[in-house]
Amino acid sequence: MAADAYDRFMGRYSRQLSPQFADCAGIRNGQRVIDVGCGPGALTGELVARVGSDHVAAVDPSAPFVEAVRARQPGVDVRMAPAEDLPFASDEFDAALAQLVVHFMSDPVAGLREMARVSRSGGVVSACVWDHAGGLGPLSVFWNAARELDPGVRDESDLAGAREGHLGELLAAAGLNRIEQTSLISSVEHPTFEEWWEPFTGGVGPAGAHVATLDAGRRAELRERCRRMLGDGPFVVTATAWAARGLA
Repeated sequence: MAADAYDRFMGRYSRQLSPQFADCAGIRNGQRVIDVGCGPGALTGELVARVGSDHVAAVDPSAPFVEAVRARQPGVDVRMAPAEDLPFASDEFDAALAQLVVHFMSDPVAGLREMARVSRSGGVVSACVWDHAGGLGPLSVFWNAARELDPGVRDESDLAGAREGHLGELLAAAGLNRIEQTSLISSVEHPTFEEWWEPFTGGVGPAGAHVATLDAGRRAELRERCRRMLGDGPFVVTATAWAARGLA
């Protein structure tokens, strides 16, 4: 399942971000909130724990992820939709959150503007993304090794929000006010190199897609370069995410 593959790959990092990100957005009991680009539901579950399933909505453009969240979080209003066209009326939510999603929106400013539209006046719109541009994301070792093999490889450093300060610029462009920015940290211990490497072979995200383009020889060479950088394990990968919030 796509949800299980994501859980083994980025989910192990994003689950640690969710409580910090919800704190950053000031989520508290009594609010009605929406998780935009919910994926398999790491943040959705955190929001349910804080405000209750009947106060949470979630959207994602991926049918398998929507099905997974519906199964994992019964009672949540889960719909299939892109961030740029949210199927909700204006002023429905106290807070709209997008965890690790802005860099995959087809139009980040339009997506954030939609999040502001469905939020009440003075409601919080918040987003976080990995620091891919600064080399502090969870995939930095992978992309460093990939660039050694192919200096022209396209990594994730140019994605929207991936550099320091860019999320705030995007929120401002979307019309948000009183913008604040910070960083979040996720640290994951990997017992073995193989446990770290295996999810890259599942085709998830740009990194998985890159692995899928390699023939067996190049894939083995990339794997060995990563192993030399990380060791056989156990080891800890610590990643930084940029986070920003503004008021609708």
